[in-house]
Amino acid sequence: MMLDAHDLTISSLLRVFHERISITWAMILVETSLLAFVPLFIGFAIDGLLSGSSRELKHLAGLMAALVGASVLRRLYDTRVYGTIRVELGSAQVARSSTVPVSALNARFAMGRELVDFLEHTLPEAMSAAVQLAIAVVILYTFSPPLALAAGTTLFLMVSIYAFFHGRFYRLNSALNHQTEKQVRILEGRGKEPTLAHLLRLRRLEISLSDTEALLYGTVFVVLMGLILFNLWFAAAELNITFGAIFSIISYSWDLVEGALALPITLQTLSRLSEITRRLNGRESAV
Repeated sequence: MMLDAHDLTISSLLRVFHERISITWAMILVETSLLAFVPLFIGFAIDGLLSGSSRELKHLAGLMAALVGASVLRRLYDTRVYGTIRVELGSAQVARSSTVPVSALNARFAMGRELVDFLEHTLPEAMSAAVQLAIAVVILYTFSPPLALAAGTTLFLMVSIYAFFHGRFYRLNSALNHQTEKQVRILEGRGKEPTLAHLLRLRRLEISLSDTEALLYGTVFVVLMGLILFNLWFAAAELNITFGAIFSIISYSWDLVEGALALPITLQTLSRLSEITRRLNGRESAV
């Protein structure tokens, strides 16, 4: 098997399957770059139509057609690549878990699939967000440097906010994974009280995780809404620009919001996966 000589980690999967994953990443960059220019081309089309020209609208239609084609091709390819990786990872887990209790192996088998889910879904979203953020900041800078400065300050505040929550996410995910590994053994006992205690323990941990997420995203969203309001005020009150340009500024500010929200999701997932990889590679005791 391809993973026989490797620890079961995100970095190992990237090394072993680097050629296939590199192709998906290239397709993601093409798709995201096309998507990032849509608000700018919409602004051009608005100004063109207001002045009686349809040329800019045709350019927008061409851009959208290319975006749809790139998006469909990437998804067709991704499904096949990551399906293969899941098979290899699952086989490697079973091969090296002969001494692990079935309860723990069952839970860890599902946890291992989260590594591939991260590569297939969360990481591409993070890459798209990074490209989206970079292009948005550059274009906002071309309109006015204070707009880009506001965006940069917002991103710094977001990273600082997440750093404050990181330790709590790790501890809660560790406790949740530990409890999940007990599930098959508890259910095999068919005891009413142990089963109820197990379910209540899962419920408490899931509520704690959800409450922490809600507090994190609420704090982040307040910061991001401040960016939107500032950029809207600055564009309308301080800049002498067209309606299409104002639309583009607000659209790219909102792109920053959407892209920035992918950052805490990615960091939170990495916190969970860092705990999971310890279990998959025998650095956490099986229950």
